[in-house]
Parts: sequence; structure tokens; C-alpha cells
Amino acid sequence: MVTAAQMRKLALAMPAVEEKSHFGKPDFRVRGKIFAGLSPDGKRGTLKLPPDVQSAVLDAKPKVFSPAPGAWGRSGWTFVLLPRVRLAELETLLIVSWRLTAPRRLAQEFDRSTGEG
Repeated sequence: MVTAAQMRKLALAMPAVEEKSHFGKPDFRVRGKIFAGLSPDGKRGTLKLPPDVQSAVLDAKPKVFSPAPGAWGRSGWTFVLLPRVRLAELETLLIVSWRLTAPRRLAQEFDRSTGEG
């Protein structure tokens, strides 16, 4: 089980991330581009995922993940029920989402500093 506070802490730990608000909902941005968000009640997160990753999580855990409605979901935006996701799983997906959105050079610097990529 993950709380909104835990998701917020994970998101804000990524390089160049700031928290703002979009349509009254907290969101997380890297260099001004949204990569994740929280519902106002803090029970659901939103992640921007590549299509293959989105498909994998939707197939593996349909009670945890669901596509956002319409074109948003078709472009990779994915809802995650925070009470049902494991912290390590959310952390991994936040990194994927951040990396997808971050400028290439920043993502490369992150990968070098963490030994990933």
C-alpha cells in the first residue's frame, strides 16, 4: 500500500522535479512537463508510460492499473490505485515516467549517476 505522501516523496526525489497543480490536482513536472499526478483525494496516481509498459502493467494487474479515458489513455497516461500498488513497483514506474518526459541530457545524467540505462 502506498500513500499520496509516499508517491509525492518519490516523485520529488527525481532530478529537476517540481510540484504544481493542473485543473486543481497536484502534478509533478520535470522541466515544466508533467510526468505524474495525484487525484485530489490522494487515492489514485497518474503516470505517463510508454505504450509497451502501459500494456504490460494493464495486463498484469488490472485491479491496480487502468488507462486514463480517451486519447489520454491511448497515449500512455495510466491510473494507479495507490492502496493496491507496491512501493517498489511505483518507484520503478515513476522513474520510467520521469525518463520518458525528461530532456534526453538530464535522463542520461541520471542514468550515469544511478548506474541505470
